[in-house]
Amino acid sequence: MEQKLSCIDCGVINCLNEDKAFPEFCPGEACPPEVLKEAMNEYEKDDIRTLTIAAAETEAENYCKMTRLEETMEFAKKIGAKKLGIATCAGLLSESRIAARIFRKNGFEVFGISCKCATQKKVDVGIPSVCNSTGENMCNPILQAKYLNHEKTDLNVLIGLCVGHDSLFYKYSEAPVTTLVSKDRVLAHNTVAALYQADKYLKLL
Repeated sequence: MEQKLSCIDCGVINCLNEDKAFPEFCPGEACPPEVLKEAMNEYEKDDIRTLTIAAAETEAENYCKMTRLEETMEFAKKIGAKKLGIATCAGLLSESRIAARIFRKNGFEVFGISCKCATQKKVDVGIPSVCNSTGENMCNPILQAKYLNHEKTDLNVLIGLCVGHDSLFYKYSEAPVTTLVSKDRVLAHNTVAALYQADKYLKLL
């Protein structure tokens, strides 16, 4: 299959300092003007501008100084978030309790919802029974999002939702979402290790 070259195929990265030449296939150089304009217009919206500036300030002030946990709190403060929602995997409730304790100690109200809240069966929503090998009760990221919407959280923090379940949570959350933990049980939730070891131990390349 022929692949269209894009930013992931670039070794120049001239977009950082603009001190080199862009590659011929550079998506930035070929970006449709209407797509660029549409994207840039979004930054004129007050709520988007607030998030944008807060994210940039959090990065500039704390880059390589703070952990992601600490940066999450800094970002929350900058956007004026008072109530944090935690969407957690039931298997990471211990980690979520620690996060909640830290958030509360730093002045935030915290409300968390587990993926198994209000227990529902997988087969009831059309999930094949073969998937019961990991348990009969479904993960319910849509409920997690809607429950946190109901609680009127200002910022939602995702802790360890499964691949795909996180996609559904992002889709239905009304509040902005930031991810604190990406689940990877094989690598102790250190997801980037698979990339570092892709051509060595894991033999993925």
